[in-house]
Amino acid sequence: MTTKTETRTKQTPAQDAGAIEVPRLDQQLCFALYSASGLMTKLYRPLLDPLGVTYPQYLAMLALWQHSPSTIGELGAALGLDSATLTPLIKRMEAGGLVTRRRDSADERRVLVEPTPKGEALRAKMKDVQEGLSCGMPLERTELKALHGTLTRLVAGLREATADRD
Repeated sequence: MTTKTETRTKQTPAQDAGAIEVPRLDQQLCFALYSASGLMTKLYRPLLDPLGVTYPQYLAMLALWQHSPSTIGELGAALGLDSATLTPLIKRMEAGGLVTRRRDSADERRVLVEPTPKGEALRAKMKDVQEGLSCGMPLERTELKALHGTLTRLVAGLREATADRD
């Protein structure tokens, strides 16, 4: 005697009459952004490794070269990182001699971060990183500029949309 479950053939979710169809993975914007981010980081790695800097450290240095000294909060806002993520990164950079941390004399609760002379010297070497990176880009300069503008607007909109969730 066979039971009802034994005679029933397995159906995929798409074959079920009431199944909700979800977009394919390769149709997801989130996956395209995730993949692009990972590949960009991979493209940077061989350019940054000889300098002894990781990709997140590179981004932090870019922010500090633009505005220094910066508080942990200001740096976190610029990088889109919370202090729990940023603090260990800054501590590793301090141990590597790239930055210093000090309490703000005007407000002891604030920690100021700024590049050391070694961190400042790294700035000159970053031109080679940018030139090396441009060789690996599969888009023309105008396409990259347009993509950057689109992504900048997307990030701003997503930050605004998620601000009330923090």
